[in-house]
Amino acid sequence: MEKQTPKKKKYVGIFANRYLLILGVFVIWMVFLDRNSYLTHKEFNKEIEELETWIDIHKKIIEKDKETIKKLENSKELERYAREKYLMKKKNEDIYIIEFDTLK
Repeated sequence: MEKQTPKKKKYVGIFANRYLLILGVFVIWMVFLDRNSYLTHKEFNKEIEELETWIDIHKKIIEKDKETIKKLENSKELERYAREKYLMKKKNEDIYIIEFDTLK
């Protein structure tokens, strides 16, 4: 008769322990298979970070627009803004737009 080596008994003892088997199945279930798994939470955290950066960018844009609105309360600034952005002009005034050719 052959005797089993202690290594084989050790592995058989670990896999025969039902508590370790249940724990292993539970860990695999929670990490990979569950609806609220670790992988799902990782994706959600990434999406949250992207949305927070999006919010920060738009807050800066809103602050810039608020400053522009505050400046436009002055009639001279409103006129300057209309001339620059919308190419508006006064009566009997000519506007020349100079465009530089960037291609050589």
